[in-house]
Amino acid sequence: MANNNLASEPTVKEKKIFFGNTENAFKTKNNKALRRSLFLFKLMGNPALVKLFSKLTLFAIKIGLPIKPLIKSTIYQQFCAGESIEESQATINNLVKSKVGSILDYSVEGKDSIADFDRTKNEVLRIIDIAKGNPAIPYTSIKLTGILRGDLLEKINFQTRLDAKEEAEYDEFCNRLDTIFVNARANNVPVYIDAEETWLQNAIDKIAEENMRKYNREKAIVLTTLQMYRWDRMDYLQKLIWEARREKFLIGIKLVRGAYMEKENKRAAEKNYKSPIQPSKEKTDEDFDKAVDLCLQNIDIITLCAGTHNEASTLHLIDTMKKLKISNDHPHVYFSQLYGMSDHITFNLADSGYNVTKYLPYGPVKSTLPYLIRRAEENTAIAGQMSRELKLILEEKERRRFSKMLPGGK
Repeated sequence: MANNNLASEPTVKEKKIFFGNTENAFKTKNNKALRRSLFLFKLMGNPALVKLFSKLTLFAIKIGLPIKPLIKSTIYQQFCAGESIEESQATINNLVKSKVGSILDYSVEGKDSIADFDRTKNEVLRIIDIAKGNPAIPYTSIKLTGILRGDLLEKINFQTRLDAKEEAEYDEFCNRLDTIFVNARANNVPVYIDAEETWLQNAIDKIAEENMRKYNREKAIVLTTLQMYRWDRMDYLQKLIWEARREKFLIGIKLVRGAYMEKENKRAAEKNYKSPIQPSKEKTDEDFDKAVDLCLQNIDIITLCAGTHNEASTLHLIDTMKKLKISNDHPHVYFSQLYGMSDHITFNLADSGYNVTKYLPYGPVKSTLPYLIRRAEENTAIAGQMSRELKLILEEKERRRFSKMLPGGK
């Protein structure tokens, strides 16, 4: 394993980042798509409407009402690329024109049959095959509950004794995962393991570590995700780096703030244990930036993906890269945002020569509903998210209106 410092002088001409450049931010959206985004973000600015929409949608699907076309033309189209890889290809092609990569993710959740798990495994293998040598898809991701029952993963998390049938089921899961990672290594396509709820995460951490030791000797093929709204993640990151250096393997880290705060706090209160969530947003932001610094200081053994919609954290990462003389396009540093959100960060970063990706979910409309509802609720919960998105969209609509009035304007 190479242990040399891969940091280098910036190779891309310095260009000050301006996230308010709405022309660049929304260049992939026509006026119709911009109006749809405006409508949806206005809706998501109302928590009561989001809760009502979520309940009514799930109920309508349950009783078989034909609402798929409505969902697909609104919230699905905002946050998902298509129902299949083939249907997603147009979005992938559109993004790469702006030097933005795609993290194709088969976002089917809540399944629990062998057939479903094998279907997810096969979809990930298809993504790896398509991503091979393709700069438009630099890596992919997987949720372990997509290929193993959540209740069995929870048993493993708490080291509950498994019966013979469960042991066999777990062995099948390990075989699925091995098949994915063997193909990922052979095709040079990194795979991020997504973070999940804390009552599953210890098991996920252990599985991720075991596979990093196994597959990450020459390059970080297996990567893990840290949710920095947890107060224990800095200690975990320091321990992981120490182990990687001692045992000479590479690690991949995706840093996010987190997606299950309400659920985590509720469970902690019900079961009377200390919440795993940070005491404040400020502390989460502080640990996120500290984790960024630690990863960049160990860039020789770490591949970092900063999954953030926070402008301050993005600028902090940029500034730290400059201080450490890490080039904008360093192969170990990626920025990432969810498809349908924070385009002003994504496209302005790409325009300045940074490695940027969009997390691009796809899958059948019905099966992606848990993901879509989580996105809607998350947008409602993030302080300032709606006002920021709306403000930028309105500014771009106004810019386009005035541009038409200029000679030769469109």
